[in-house]
Amino acid sequence: MSGLSGLIRQAKFDLLIFRRNPAATFFTIVLPLIFLFIFTAIFGNEEIRPGVRAATFYVPGILGLAIISATATNLAITMTTRRERGVLKRVRGTPIPAWTFVASQAVAGLVLCLIMTVLIVLIGWLVFEVSLSMSSVPSLIITVLIGAMSFAAIGLALTSIIPSEDAAPAVTNAVFLPLYFISDIFIVGEDTPGFIQTIGNIFPVKHLANALQESFDPFVDGTPWPVTNWLVILGWGLVCAAITLKTFRWTPRR
Repeated sequence: MSGLSGLIRQAKFDLLIFRRNPAATFFTIVLPLIFLFIFTAIFGNEEIRPGVRAATFYVPGILGLAIISATATNLAITMTTRRERGVLKRVRGTPIPAWTFVASQAVAGLVLCLIMTVLIVLIGWLVFEVSLSMSSVPSLIITVLIGAMSFAAIGLALTSIIPSEDAAPAVTNAVFLPLYFISDIFIVGEDTPGFIQTIGNIFPVKHLANALQESFDPFVDGTPWPVTNWLVILGWGLVCAAITLKTFRWTPRR
């Protein structure tokens, strides 16, 4: 029980640090909402059929962006910065168990993802008339949980290839920005060339976007269960968790 309470306390502390970081708050919370308003302004929000607005198909991609930003991107940059500044080295000298400190990062990311999910869904409903069927809520929750924990592991694994604090934003952008464009995050459509779709299907970003799309798809009857997408995302998460256990560094590279 002490281990669980310690994990919760550390996660609260990590969320407090996040709240006091204006740059992290902007890129994780504000930027996805800005993208939602920009996409709606550019591509319109016309009524596709009675009760179904075009923004219904923008929201899942924006939510996927928010999940990745709150976990993989945020952790890759934050943990690399802490490592290179010697913070992680000092943490290892404290009574906090290593697993508690690392796991708390994922828990804090999950809390941010849940907050962003509620925020984006509410704004989509109130501002853009985006509807979400109650039967799709269980699928959405499962997707957010699997996505948040798996992409947290991906972010931690990325720290093993980031050589310095200055390189952290460049490496994370180089990894994720191209995937956003080929994984139905920024562009959703069936006109994408076949080889691009094949490349996108290899990585978990597209499977996260597709699983979220199924939850918001108004033309799906009943509760969607995108099990294949969940398994791919979870598989990437488990592999990256193993990489993290093997390669995670507590001391600066320099």
